[in-house]
Amino acid sequence: MSHAADLLLFAALVFGIIVLPGLDMAFVMGSSLTAGRRHGMAAVAGVVAGAACHVAMTTLGIGVLLKVMPIAFNALLLAGALYIAWIGISLLRADSAFGIQTQGGAASAWVTFRRGALTCLMNPKACLFMLAVFPQFLHAEYGPLWSQSLVLWLIIAITQLAVYGGLALAAAQARGWLVRRPDAGMVTARVVGVVLIGVALFTGFEGWRSL
Repeated sequence: MSHAADLLLFAALVFGIIVLPGLDMAFVMGSSLTAGRRHGMAAVAGVVAGAACHVAMTTLGIGVLLKVMPIAFNALLLAGALYIAWIGISLLRADSAFGIQTQGGAASAWVTFRRGALTCLMNPKACLFMLAVFPQFLHAEYGPLWSQSLVLWLIIAITQLAVYGGLALAAAQARGWLVRRPDAGMVTARVVGVVLIGVALFTGFEGWRSL
């Protein structure tokens, strides 16, 4: 298979993984719905930065270290699932429509960025992808590993920006509708809270089981 064909296959796999509902998608959607478009895009930027860290760690061999130390990897999987479950529980306990905040009351976009990066770093789906799939697209005959990893990360980043960015903008539009309808916002808060908890339980269980 040629290098170009390899990259096309990688892009298809990345798109398939990113469009599946998971922790990163849930965090981006929640950030846009609760604090607006600026925070939604900050969450997207954080996820992209987290993916860059995943790529760097895998390229440097840290991913292999985690793979041979199941206890550390298991702890990472559980931490990511618990973090998103905590966000879901917070929405269930919110006493305002979808926990929607004014711009003055919301945490800074920088805080949202950091949380997005942390969510990506602790995302079981991303960890498993980097351990099981990413290394298969690094080949000595294609040049230095760092340059190959950079190209693969760019594919990941562009796909994340397209998918999660579109989701953030759509959720920000929905936020305006929820602000005008507090009762609908409360119902949506409870539904999304349950969904987030379900996603956390499912991804944590599946990630653990597939080890």
